[in-house]
Amino acid sequence: MDDMDNKTDQVSNDQEEMKSDEYWKDKLSPEQYKVCRKHGTESPFSGEYNDLKEEGEFVCVCCGNKLFLSDNKFDSGTGWPSFTDPDNEESIATTRDASLGMARTEVHCNKCNAHLGHVFPDGPAPSGQRYCINSVSLDFKKK
Repeated sequence: MDDMDNKTDQVSNDQEEMKSDEYWKDKLSPEQYKVCRKHGTESPFSGEYNDLKEEGEFVCVCCGNKLFLSDNKFDSGTGWPSFTDPDNEESIATTRDASLGMARTEVHCNKCNAHLGHVFPDGPAPSGQRYCINSVSLDFKKK
């Protein structure tokens, strides 16, 4: 069964026109393609943004949509960049993910539907959320 068969929610109708698989294979590195278009996960502690402490904004590597601000980034100790909140609620979409035999909430770019990571309810106050995001799904724009 395909991972997408386990998704129950729908992403926003505001997505940009979906591109072909060939388009994404040409645009992205093999690892970016695996994560962003095929719902993969990079190895923990391997991503370039896990330890980044600079000020700026994180955008979708596929379409440039602004997703997260460095002000909301924190060290969760998990090996992936973690954020308490997205830049704005309209920048992301979520779906239910039961692909590994457990219920999780998958996070997507609301503009191009790129897989970003997952959100968990164990983050710090005030939101209590931990957006656990793959570095390869992001670009960083320094402030």
